[in-house]
Amino acid sequence: MRRFEGRTILITGAARGQGASHARAFVSEGARVVLGDIREALGRMLADELGSDAHFVALDVAQVADWAAAVDEAERRFGPISILVNNAGVPAPSATIVDSDPADWDQLIATNLTGTYLGIRAVAPSIMRAGGGSIVNIASASSHIGTPLIAPYVASKWGIRGLTQSAAAELARKGIRVNSISPGVVNTKLITAPLRPGEAPVSDHFSPEPFAVQRLAEPDEITRLVLFLCADESAFITGSDYVIDGGLLLGPVSPDGQ
Repeated sequence: MRRFEGRTILITGAARGQGASHARAFVSEGARVVLGDIREALGRMLADELGSDAHFVALDVAQVADWAAAVDEAERRFGPISILVNNAGVPAPSATIVDSDPADWDQLIATNLTGTYLGIRAVAPSIMRAGGGSIVNIASASSHIGTPLIAPYVASKWGIRGLTQSAAAELARKGIRVNSISPGVVNTKLITAPLRPGEAPVSDHFSPEPFAVQRLAEPDEITRLVLFLCADESAFITGSDYVIDGGLLLGPVSPDGQ
């Protein structure tokens, strides 16, 4: 299938993990993909791998000027943007609210929530010029339940869901659908690598054994949902959040089904 033939896609946090998975899938379906990330070497390497239908731009999602430059570069190279995937995000160091560092809060909110807001603000006019399209914001299963020790992350992701609904209401008459996805724990370096030297990765503190689906999600499983929400098959869907967590939010399930 080439559902995105000729469309221009901008993906943030595209150099690795879920973002790279999304980029590969969009290119395989005919899209022209702009890879936005702060990891320049990785991003350029991926763009080279994907060929002439991919282009890397240096993009710190918390910076207004970076967004303006990214949109200008995307339109110059490929034409107006049809789809934005606000994928960039950072995790929170494990700490109680009382013991946490306000600088960590500022970074989390700036990247995860403000970055998503700035992306919608910068890219929506380009999508209008393209004649309409779709925005997908990556939230988290943690945006549905209070989770101890990662309050800044939880707050940022709850905010994304509210922002998604407000944007959907504002942009509907402009031909732009806006939805969010709330993944559970996904098998990427964001989860499996230490956040800081000497710290244990998030995956060390999480066991899927008690839950309905006893494993981490793979990035391509999230990608398939992203593509659905950007494709014509989902033309009647906007302002919605899709949980894809293997039943994590169900909590522990009965091992014998009773």
